Amino acid sequence: MELTIDEIIKLQSAQGDVIRKTPTVYSETFSKLTGSKVYLKKEFQQKTGSFKVRGAYAKIKSLSNDEKKNGVIAASAGNHAQGVAFASNLENIKCTIVMPVAASPAKVAATRSYGAEVILEGANYDESWKKALEIEANTGGKIVHAFDDQKITAAQGVIGLEILEDLDDVEEIYLPIGGGGLAAGVLRAIKTKKPGVKIVGVQSKSYPAMKNSVDTGKLQTVTGHQTIADGVAVRTPGELTFKIVNELIDDIVLVDDTQIIKAMFLLMERTKMVVEPAGAISLAYLLEARPSPNKKVVPILTGGNVDMYLLGQIVAKGLANMGRMLKIFVMLTDKPGALKELVDEIASLSVNIVEVLHDRLSSNVAAGTAGVTLSLETEDEKHAQKLIEHLKKRDIQFKIMT
Repeated sequence: MELTIDEIIKLQSAQGDVIRKTPTVYSETFSKLTGSKVYLKKEFQQKTGSFKVRGAYAKIKSLSNDEKKNGVIAASAGNHAQGVAFASNLENIKCTIVMPVAASPAKVAATRSYGAEVILEGANYDESWKKALEIEANTGGKIVHAFDDQKITAAQGVIGLEILEDLDDVEEIYLPIGGGGLAAGVLRAIKTKKPGVKIVGVQSKSYPAMKNSVDTGKLQTVTGHQTIADGVAVRTPGELTFKIVNELIDDIVLVDDTQIIKAMFLLMERTKMVVEPAGAISLAYLLEARPSPNKKVVPILTGGNVDMYLLGQIVAKGLANMGRMLKIFVMLTDKPGALKELVDEIASLSVNIVEVLHDRLSSNVAAGTAGVTLSLETEDEKHAQKLIEHLKKRDIQFKIMT
């Protein structure tokens, strides 16, 4: 049976008080930065911190008592896991979640906090999925797929209806694509209600599975490479989701981790929003490409479950990538006052010193000298370049590390 707008509308009515209607809000900051009229769909404020709970709740709620008796099983890198665990807890049924070995410890802990049994198996989602199928065969439990399921896809489509309720004259929607559940649901909802709205999917360059599939007209599997956007790191899209995406999507574009880091950093600094890498991927494309001057656009920020250790790296790398953090190595004569002279030159340009590492003992530091590594905070790339030129004019020998 084909996914219809009626099914999506029905699920919107059935979600009750469990699922939040997340806000769609205008952002002056990102409108200025992109040249578009940007309205952020704040799905990271959904329960469990991600849109995934919509589909998980709808699917588990729809199961019969007989289907529930042996519990449910899911494979996920994190957000679907939490959604399934949360919904299972509400229904008081057993829940087993298979997560990749390298899954975020924060997401593992959150999933367990909802009462699920977590099994760490596999290097990626696909390997975890195989383990989930084994558990299904051995226990008779019910698999809750992360994306390739009509009920789940329909529930994600409610997001499209919510956008239209808040912004009836939206012109373009940008959304992340991994397996395609969110994209398929939103496409069916929006293209049925308002077919003139442009919908663009955004994927990581490391996992362009849906883009390759749409480009060739048939399902493709990618090898995949390291990316911080684990929420969209899917090697093969779903068959159901591909069919809808292939039929209705206007375009699929790619971004890299550097662009995602910039979007996450700006969300934190300018709007005080903590959004995970996959959740920020659609905004990352808008910031990089500036594709829609003066148009009303909605990037869907799909999740906010980010590991705190990764968050620290995002801040540091975001500062460096934007030219606001400069790290240099200087070899000084080991004499009194040498470090002070260097610090005075740096301070003369109002550059803030964040960290100093002073080293006399390493094998690469010659006797009579001291190696000094300085992390420096600058206003922007122009300010950083001004400091570099200043140090060169003072004949200070240094090496730029970042």
